[in-house]
Amino acid sequence: MRLLHAVLVSALILAVHGFYTASDDVVELNPSNFNTQVLQSDSLWLIEFYAPWCGHCQRLTPDWKKAATALKGIVKVGAVDADQHKSLGSQYGIRGFPTIKIFGADKKKPEDYQGGRTSKDIVEGAMTALRALVKDRLSGRTGGSGQSRQGGGGGGAGNKKDVVELTDDNFDRLVLNGDEVWLVEFFAPWCGHCKNLEPEWTAAATEVKEQTKGKVKLGAVDATVHQGLASRYGIRGFPTIKIFSKGEEPEDYEGGRTRADIVAQAMNLFSANAPPPEVHEILNQDIFKTTCDENQLCIVAVLPHILDTGASGRNGYLEVMKNMAEKYKKKIWGWLWTEAGAQMDLESSLGIGGFGYPAMAAINARKMKFSLLKGSFSETGIHEFLRDLSFGRGSTSPVGGGALPNIHTAEAWDGKDGQLPEEDEIDLSDVDLDDLEKDEL
Repeated sequence: MRLLHAVLVSALILAVHGFYTASDDVVELNPSNFNTQVLQSDSLWLIEFYAPWCGHCQRLTPDWKKAATALKGIVKVGAVDADQHKSLGSQYGIRGFPTIKIFGADKKKPEDYQGGRTSKDIVEGAMTALRALVKDRLSGRTGGSGQSRQGGGGGGAGNKKDVVELTDDNFDRLVLNGDEVWLVEFFAPWCGHCKNLEPEWTAAATEVKEQTKGKVKLGAVDATVHQGLASRYGIRGFPTIKIFSKGEEPEDYEGGRTRADIVAQAMNLFSANAPPPEVHEILNQDIFKTTCDENQLCIVAVLPHILDTGASGRNGYLEVMKNMAEKYKKKIWGWLWTEAGAQMDLESSLGIGGFGYPAMAAINARKMKFSLLKGSFSETGIHEFLRDLSFGRGSTSPVGGGALPNIHTAEAWDGKDGQLPEEDEIDLSDVDLDDLEKDEL
């Protein structure tokens, strides 16, 4: 009875006070502040519609708070007690709890969040939506006219040629025998849901092609024409989306149907199937500049001189970098290393040297800023460093000189232990020691 009483009291407190307080980084939203805080904002918002009595909502609360703290200053995270504020819930068609909506460029057409419910999943979903929003703005698509690429069914720009038309004749050759990962939509021309999906699928195909350099492709099969394919894969309704990876059985796509959802799933597939990025030695200007210009961040390590570590010690440091490149391959960062003293301009521009070797810096070439590893050069220390950068935390400094430093051409490490330089032998055969003794006297 006491336990039941405690549960009822706890539920009553939640029902009265909600899940969040002013000390949390989650913004409590209601009909009074929703318009000014969300609809008139230029920020991206993730908003949870919840009910205090909902068990799933209660379990989500700690992860929602944790995600809000991680995204602070980057993406706004809010919550609406839709049980108390039914008008807001009704306005956005809330049918169950918790429901999470993403309010992006077009606030009038929020999209459903379809990702996982852990803090990590929520943060990754937010960053995916944020990248899509920024890319739209760079392309001049602000969504202000209501033509949001993020809104469910709102449509979006894309090249129809980027959706590969798949048929009974080319399916096996392109999909089953190709090296790419495929997302394939089976559709019927008369299907209303298929028509709603088409602009999202097209826009996603163009973006996925750009981001994965064609390693992940989107295709479409008219299942009313190519009934053999539809029968082979047990298509019972439209649209049905399946994922094809080389050498594996096809699997059902279970994600959302907006462009952002499709792109997020495609990028997850790309990361899972892509090899880890190579860790390049900085040998010339081209290697350094290309790596830093083509990636969001380039991770640069300055390793001790080979005479200080030997081949085994250096290989140990490189193994740590390779493991971290594998762990963070989803970020599509560049990875570089050089020997201490080989690139002094680089070390000077990054303030490396005062902390000893090995040292590491993450460079954002677009902003000309960098951040230094202050912890240990280990998988744990580097993981903490890169994790903070992923969440927008950590201190940054401008790159010295405001531009990427000059790189000196160097020879590649041969993989061997270092050798001390040989000293010239002194030949004493022609020296008359008796004359030297006389001179000293």
